[in-house]
Amino acid sequence: MSTAIARKMSRPGQWFQPAEADPEARIRLLLFPHAGSGAIIYRDWPEVLPADIGAQAVTLPGRQERRGETSYTEWQPLVEGLYEAVLGASDHRPFAFFGHCLGAQLAYELAVRMERDGVPGPLMVGMSGWAPTGFFCPTDEHIEMPEEQLVSWIKRLGSFPAEIYDNPAMLAMVIPALRADLSVAAQRVDLGALVPCPLVSYGGRSDGLQEEADAFESWIPRSPQYLGHREYPGGHFFIDTHVEAITQDFCGHLYRLEAAARG
Repeated sequence: MSTAIARKMSRPGQWFQPAEADPEARIRLLLFPHAGSGAIIYRDWPEVLPADIGAQAVTLPGRQERRGETSYTEWQPLVEGLYEAVLGASDHRPFAFFGHCLGAQLAYELAVRMERDGVPGPLMVGMSGWAPTGFFCPTDEHIEMPEEQLVSWIKRLGSFPAEIYDNPAMLAMVIPALRADLSVAAQRVDLGALVPCPLVSYGGRSDGLQEEADAFESWIPRSPQYLGHREYPGGHFFIDTHVEAITQDFCGHLYRLEAAARG
C-alpha cells in the first residue's frame, strides 16, 4: 500500500476513507466492506481504478481507527447512521455503490432507501459475495460462538490475513467487530424491494457462504436492468485476488451508464 493511500485511511469519527473523493474525478464510487472489516479491504482499489473514478471506502465504528467507537449491533440504527453519512458526502457528481457480503446488503438497502425518499441515487450497484436468497444468514448461534469456534470458522472462509489468527492483540480487535456485524446482518428483514438502478453481481466459485447454486439469479427480478453475474476462482474472499478483473468489468458498465445519463 502506498504512503499516500495509507495517510487516507480511517480517523476517529470518519465514515469514508478518504473523507472526500478526488475533486478531479468525474464519478464517485462508494465501497462497502464485509463483516468485521473496514476500508482496508479496498486498499488496492485506488491503484487500479481509472483516474476519473474517485473511490471512498466505508469504515464502520468499532474497527481500524474507529475501534474506540461503539459498534452498531442493530440493523436499522446502522442503516440510518450510514444513510446520513452518504447523504452528507453527496455532491453534484454521479456515483455508484459496490459492496461485498454485509457491504452488499448495506449498498442494496441504501439504494432502495434513496429511491423511497426521492433522493438522487447511484447510477449502478455492484453486489459481491451476496444475493438476497440462497446465501448464509447468521443466527444467534453464530453470533454467540465461543471465540475458538468463531476463529476456526473465519479461518475456513479466509476472512482475514493469516497473521491475525495467531496474534491475540489483533484478534481482540477483530472479533468484537465481527460479532457486532453478524448481529446486524441477522436482523435484516428481506422485503423483496426492487433496486432502482442497474445492478451487476460477482461471486467466487467456491464460496462457502453460498448455499444455493442459482443464488445470484435472485437478483434478476429485483433490478430494472440486471447486468449479469461474473464468477471467479476462489472462495468467499475471491475479491482479494481478482481486483483488476472486477474493477475493469465494473467500470466498463459504469462508464456506459454515465454516458447514457449525460445523453
